[in-house]
Amino acid sequence: MAGGRAGVANLRGPGFLSLDPTELKAQLAREARALGFDCIGITEPGTIEKAGAHFLEFIATGGHGDMDWLASQPERRVDPRGLWSDVRSVIMLGVNYGPDQDPLAILKQRTRAAISVYAQGDDYHDLIKKRLKALARWLVATAPSEVKVFVDTAAVMEKPLAQAAHLGWQGKHTNLVSREFGSWLFLGAIYTTLELPRDSAEIDHCGSCRACLDICPTAAFPAPYKLDARRCISYLTIENKGPIPQEFRKAIGNRIYGCDDCLAACPWNKFAQQGREAKLGARHELRAPELAELARLDDAAFRALFTKSPVKRIGRDRFLRNVLIAIGNSGDVTLADEARRLLDDANPLVRGAAVWALRQLLERDEFEAMQADALNKEPDQSVREEWQAAS
Repeated sequence: MAGGRAGVANLRGPGFLSLDPTELKAQLAREARALGFDCIGITEPGTIEKAGAHFLEFIATGGHGDMDWLASQPERRVDPRGLWSDVRSVIMLGVNYGPDQDPLAILKQRTRAAISVYAQGDDYHDLIKKRLKALARWLVATAPSEVKVFVDTAAVMEKPLAQAAHLGWQGKHTNLVSREFGSWLFLGAIYTTLELPRDSAEIDHCGSCRACLDICPTAAFPAPYKLDARRCISYLTIENKGPIPQEFRKAIGNRIYGCDDCLAACPWNKFAQQGREAKLGARHELRAPELAELARLDDAAFRALFTKSPVKRIGRDRFLRNVLIAIGNSGDVTLADEARRLLDDANPLVRGAAVWALRQLLERDEFEAMQADALNKEPDQSVREEWQAAS
């Protein structure tokens, strides 16, 4: 999930169109692959009307939670022409980030942290935006046009547009599925004033399969093709700024940043390939870090560990909130010392999560022996409520 800032570049090219549109499209595809894109497709702006209606329903039912940026100016999102009236073609591009191991295996190692596959390497926004701008410059130099580029940070419905451009289809978990790359595609878009030949839309190949729906630990899918983000572990650990609701804490397990369950469960991953971009590959230190080590990060160490990583955007306090939930779910009493130390953290979000972790790990008598004194000293009401919830 992303939003707020627009990843946009405006480019204008002089000259005259000398290439046949079909040949231009072929050259564009070759240039895209030379720049490191793994797939490309083209659609027209008016192809996602049905998806736009689903999006408006999603907003109306409150499924977006606190992501207010999604609900802002929805007309700019449901039709590309609402964002830029001059767009004539939408070029959709994908970069494969397929993992080199099963993302679900880490969930069994309860004293280690599970970080979503996409966040184990460098931030894809920066890498893909550079490639999009390079491809856009090539297009502008080759044909007279104006372009805008987007990568997951503007009012662009990338997944429906990708389906319209034949890159894949939106599965029952609402994510894009590719017959060639499975669940693992980063998407980028180039809007252009050029009229380019269109690709046919990809059809839905989910059939009767429910693997992605059934594996979800928090039942975040009220129905196929519908997501309630408020129940989604990716939302709860990344977008959610406050305490994680009590009802979801156990189900989070050791997932400290995002969740890959519905993606990894998809049977189409049998055709998936390992990503070829080294910068997007998993860093050794982020594959399965020890919860104890993560709990000891101060702000400077947090920023150093997650340099160029999307994880850095949530900040050290929310990150430690997630780590402490995982510690509470670890079943390892030796980790209680890490939670005890964080009872004195300056941030109430961290202190509250530490209380919950201790409640899971300590015997009731030991926890209650700490409770009365802690309540007398604790100034924050939300943390006091965490202590009181154990009674």
